[in-house]
Amino acid sequence: MKRAGRKAVIHASLIVPDANGAFVVRESCAMLYGTHIEGILPMEDFRPDMADEIYDAQGKYVSPGFIDMHIHGGVGHDTMDETDEALPAMRAFQAKSGVTGFLPTTMTYDMPRIHRALERIRGEMGKPGGARVLGAHMEGPFIHPRQKGAQSEKFIQKADYAHLAGYEDVVRILTAAPETIEDFRFVEQCRAAGIIVSIGHSTADYATAMEAIETHDMRHITHLFNAQTGFHHRRPGIVGAAFDTDAVCELIADNVHTSPTAQRLTWHAKQGKHIVLITDALRACGLGDGESELGGQKVLVKGTLATLEDGTIAGSVLTMNEGLRIFRGNIGASIPEVVELVTKNPAEELGIYGKLGSLTEGKLADFTVFDEAFRIGCTVVDGKTEGGSPCCFNT
Repeated sequence: MKRAGRKAVIHASLIVPDANGAFVVRESCAMLYGTHIEGILPMEDFRPDMADEIYDAQGKYVSPGFIDMHIHGGVGHDTMDETDEALPAMRAFQAKSGVTGFLPTTMTYDMPRIHRALERIRGEMGKPGGARVLGAHMEGPFIHPRQKGAQSEKFIQKADYAHLAGYEDVVRILTAAPETIEDFRFVEQCRAAGIIVSIGHSTADYATAMEAIETHDMRHITHLFNAQTGFHHRRPGIVGAAFDTDAVCELIADNVHTSPTAQRLTWHAKQGKHIVLITDALRACGLGDGESELGGQKVLVKGTLATLEDGTIAGSVLTMNEGLRIFRGNIGASIPEVVELVTKNPAEELGIYGKLGSLTEGKLADFTVFDEAFRIGCTVVDGKTEGGSPCCFNT
């Protein structure tokens, strides 16, 4: 029976979980949806009277919407901007790249300004229009100055849970340097509040990183390889600890922050598991070459490279769909395998896989349509087209 307002996408190559949870492609399918996914069936079982609106994917891939756990900005806006326009503009831009949910990421600033950013993020959570704001990623200020990267050293401070109190409903990830944490009850408090404490911007050696991961449950690594101790055959560092455990590793697959070889080694070392692709994108993303800004510092963008004036790499100008294309080309994995890294994996870690992250009946109708090159045809959030036009399915 047709339900009023029901929609259908037909002739789709759906990326769905198999009986073991691994993503696979089911070709020539139809998916019925409203605000939630209502059914998946082979095309031979679909009838036009099942839906009020029918969109033809013409064989393109339809996958869960992408989730970006670490992104600062785009199209001239930044999470730290004290304006009402920044986050809505970021939400609209993210949907165009297939992202249906993201964590706006704060910078190392003074705590009052960080708190104001968290207030604005809280105000966007649950709002319709564009990609969902799923919470915040606080990148600092509890980091090590020698691995500050593009963060401002003058605002770095010691970890103190008092700075997070009252924002437990907003902060989902906090990047911190474990060697600077004086009392690990801080991490326990974060975990009890549902906040993931991630190792990043850190000088920790292998032993310190292993203790943080295995003893203190810091099982997330912020932008692996960047702003942390790398792998040496006698000093394995944070990268060695990441490879030696089930810690979830963020990876910026832009061939700037990580080389193709580093991406392949990560894929093999982690056996294709416990990896999430992120963009770490700046306000310059989507604007082309020229001058931009990050945390009050001038940023110079040329092609895929964004640096501070002293040459320090300063985030990326990567979009998620482009990151997927690059990563797949570098490692040779299948499309369903790499899609898991931006859908299932982040949703599981954030504890929202019960409602997002896979095309499963009953879950929210957040999905994206794309071709073999990850060119986005359409992005749908909560059953509504957000990343294209009503004709984005080429009906």
